[in-house]
Amino acid sequence: MRKRLSLLAVLLFFGMLATGQNSRKITGQVKDEAGPVPFASVTETNTNNSTTSDVNGNFSITIKGSQITVTAVDHAAQTITITSDVVAITLARTAGQLQEVIVTALGIRRTRNQVPYAAQQISGEEVSKNRASNFITNLSGKVSGVDVKQTNTLGGSTNVVIRGFKSITGDNQALFVVDGVPFNNANDNTANQRTGRGGYDYGNAAADINPDDIESLTVLKGAAASALYGSQGANGVILITTKKGARGLGITINSGISYGSVDKSTFPKYQKLYGGGYGKYYEDSSGNFLYRDPSDWSYTGAPGSVLVVPMSEDASYGHVFDPSLMVYQWDAFDPASPNYGKPRPWTAAANDPSTFFEHPVSYNESIFINGGSDKGTFKLGYTRTGDKGILPNSSVDKNLVNFGGTFNVTDKLTAGANIDFSNIVGKGRYGTGYDDKNMMTNFRQWWEMNVDIKEQKDAYFRNKKNVTWNWADPTDLTPIYWDNVYFSRYENYESDNRNRYFGNINLNYRATNWLNILGRISLDSYDELEEERQAVGSVAVSTYSRFNRSYRETNYDLLLSFNKDLSKDISLKGLLGTNIRRQHTSSIRATTNGGLIVPKVYSLSNSLNTPNAPVEFDGTREVDGVFAGATFAWRDMVTLDATVRRDASSTLPPDNNVYYYPSVSGGFVFSKLLPGTSNWLSYGKFRANYAEVGSDAPIFSVSDVYAVIPPFNGQPQSSVTGTKNNPGLKPERTRSGEGGLEMAFFKNRLGFDFSYYSARSFDQILPVIVSTATGYNSKFLNAATVDNKGVEVQLYGTPYKSKDFSWDININWSRNRNKVVKLFEGSENVELANFQGGVSLNATLGQPYGTIRGNNFVYDSATGQPIVGSNGRYLLSGTSNEVIGDPNPDWIGGINNTLKYKNLSLSFLIDTRHGGDLFSLDLYYGMATGLYPETAGLNDLGNPSRLPIAEGGGIILPGLKQDGKPNDIRVSNTNFGTYGYRYNPDAKFIYDASFVKLREVLLTYALPKETISHLKPFKGIDFSLIGRNLWIIHKNLPYADPEETISAGNLQGYQGGAYPSVRTFAFNVKLRF
Repeated sequence: MRKRLSLLAVLLFFGMLATGQNSRKITGQVKDEAGPVPFASVTETNTNNSTTSDVNGNFSITIKGSQITVTAVDHAAQTITITSDVVAITLARTAGQLQEVIVTALGIRRTRNQVPYAAQQISGEEVSKNRASNFITNLSGKVSGVDVKQTNTLGGSTNVVIRGFKSITGDNQALFVVDGVPFNNANDNTANQRTGRGGYDYGNAAADINPDDIESLTVLKGAAASALYGSQGANGVILITTKKGARGLGITINSGISYGSVDKSTFPKYQKLYGGGYGKYYEDSSGNFLYRDPSDWSYTGAPGSVLVVPMSEDASYGHVFDPSLMVYQWDAFDPASPNYGKPRPWTAAANDPSTFFEHPVSYNESIFINGGSDKGTFKLGYTRTGDKGILPNSSVDKNLVNFGGTFNVTDKLTAGANIDFSNIVGKGRYGTGYDDKNMMTNFRQWWEMNVDIKEQKDAYFRNKKNVTWNWADPTDLTPIYWDNVYFSRYENYESDNRNRYFGNINLNYRATNWLNILGRISLDSYDELEEERQAVGSVAVSTYSRFNRSYRETNYDLLLSFNKDLSKDISLKGLLGTNIRRQHTSSIRATTNGGLIVPKVYSLSNSLNTPNAPVEFDGTREVDGVFAGATFAWRDMVTLDATVRRDASSTLPPDNNVYYYPSVSGGFVFSKLLPGTSNWLSYGKFRANYAEVGSDAPIFSVSDVYAVIPPFNGQPQSSVTGTKNNPGLKPERTRSGEGGLEMAFFKNRLGFDFSYYSARSFDQILPVIVSTATGYNSKFLNAATVDNKGVEVQLYGTPYKSKDFSWDININWSRNRNKVVKLFEGSENVELANFQGGVSLNATLGQPYGTIRGNNFVYDSATGQPIVGSNGRYLLSGTSNEVIGDPNPDWIGGINNTLKYKNLSLSFLIDTRHGGDLFSLDLYYGMATGLYPETAGLNDLGNPSRLPIAEGGGIILPGLKQDGKPNDIRVSNTNFGTYGYRYNPDAKFIYDASFVKLREVLLTYALPKETISHLKPFKGIDFSLIGRNLWIIHKNLPYADPEETISAGNLQGYQGGAYPSVRTFAFNVKLRF
């Protein structure tokens, strides 16, 4: 409290110091060859006095000196000596990704010459132009070194990792910072959901950011670039600068709609030759189906002469389809069905599961108003989006409001505020993992090809009951494995609601033309409610659960910065500041017990038994930091930059709770020494840096805590947790070095930015297994080290440019290699998670992070081919703990092309990932149940492979016999062992996750200025056609999208119950007034 009062006192002191001074008011307009440049930054040179041009490029600024510097994203900076109070400024556009001005840590803008580390910036227009509901996905392929993985669920999470996984069990996600406000992007899905056991993906909170409010986005990749953010910036920073108000009045309106369809290449192609069951109707010697209890039979025909589909078996290894056979199917036993009591021809369903999906529809509407005068500026934005998913009864709606403003209290003192509100409402989000709520598990793994989706839909809507296709007995219509998929979507659904407020208030005092003092208080706060329902009549016990979570983070910042020319050739920029961070998280999860008393009443009080004891969490993190930095520049050619930060954290023990983040960086613009090369060499710079960053411990890692458990004999009880805490913990640390080369040629028509980095993350905090004699299962220790090394390349160019036509190309490419180089004594492996199917993800000594372990083939040492045994089936390794896959890609990249002809522009992005493995549970089970074409069809003899071997059926597995000769032993394919999990190792279901995608295509037409001049009050009208995820050009994983993952987080390389990807087409209109 004392620190907060001190900060407020300082801010008030600024106001008391404010005095007037002689000054000069300058007005003007910023343009480029295409017209006005909105939101350009106009700064009094060598001061922090700045303003922003409005949507028409107009600006007004009061200065004391004689020069202003004008900068804008995608434009070259320009410094102008003022000779008149009214000026006209024309900026030159810069090709590619190497910007003239970069927004760096703490929002400090630097010229390219004075940025001695890797920082890549893209414009807000580039972020928002494709109108995706979650703008984070737009980073994929556009920034080198940034690995963006996304799920195909509605409103699902994204995983943003910069330069590889560093922490074994901690958070590896990049930090988002919006206008100086650290923004919590944690994934709070349940542990079961993150490990593929089932649950809902509620997405990341960064999706709450309004993309229409973004002016620019800068990725600070290395430790030197992000060290000033302390422990929060250990994984890199995505720095978002929002739009500002400007002089005058401007209005921008966006409105669009999109329509999509499932990409069929990412969904199973089913075999249509065989129906339900694991065998040929269990025939007797006469070929008749023998019903297990003939006395219950009530239909026409003797028990030994009728055919009934085996509804208790969720597979398609049954009888070959034959329309001459009349078979009693599931609907013959549903009294409400028109087919009740009737056999039907034995044929494949006309509507297989691919017909279950609906066409997704999205809309977006936004309005942005900004304005201002000499005394201040304001902005006000509102965006509304609605998304309807591919599953019935699924939607996510967002309402986003943004307000910001500045007020010039005096010539020296400016007050400012930015306030954002978001409301996210979801209903019917997709179930994930191996779970009855995820019908992809049903469709991809356990299905009968005679079941018609439309008939299942009709069965549900006849009486809203769970009439499904899998029953234990025709006389008992209780589902045994899978609910009717429509019953599941309309009765077993979730709902969620999140309200979020974030923003800051600030006072900025310009003490002199070279000294500036900023005081800021920022808040990030959200409350959310998640409700999950399991209806009476489901396969699983009926349930209702509710989860409430609240999060608050407050930051108090005081920053003194200066920018001073020490001489004609030497300048010094510096900063000194303090940050006080207070973070509080609380949650409570409550569930019913034993079922629901009254159907469709979802309340904890409707629990059949006393509700389960709530699971509660309440934790606080307090971090106090001070930091300083200095940048020396000589002739704007040589730059030396140094920063240091000191943090003290409440989650570490008192003796080890203080840690430092030093960094030192240097840059040399060697092109300034080569004036004779200016015709072909436009720019050249070497840079190098070293930094050390770290992160504190999880909450409750230092002291033992107790959990409340159900009372015994009416007496309250509590118990220690299974993990022993450690008062001797030290902070995790990362030491990082980076070198880079930037060059541009032919007046910036061609250029590149090359980076090499190496980082070691040590003293990692792990829960290490200990003897149960201690009373615990594990103990927190500083026990591991991970190395990351990599290369990043940005290449840009303008192959052709004329008066009316231009072609710009940007290429991003990066390669990262990581390795676990140290674990605690006596250990060679730490299991991160184990999954359905018997595989696990691990941190293995000497291996990349996240290796996939399971059982394997036995291989011939000479040829590397798998060996089959005397029965013709593969020999399996004797252990289920071999390394069988690495989920980390060999490299990732993107190619973005933009072609412009007069007022028409076309851009398209190709996104690629090469290498990396994943385990497919869908094929592990689905091949066993006979769903896929590979399990049916003809064998090498030209006969149906599912025929008995004696009739010419069966297959020969590729490989060698134990004597080294090619395998020639035929095995039966009449049941689930041949292609599926029973006789095959986990390694058979490891697939290469490479892909090449046409990620987005954008065609935009802007009405000519001559036309607009006759359409008052319009300043501009743009029409856009947008396509997203249009084409997977190449992939190796069959029947699924290799990019689809369970959830954001550390656990990658596992796929089960995968959703198909969606192609979307959108139309958007942008109006400017």
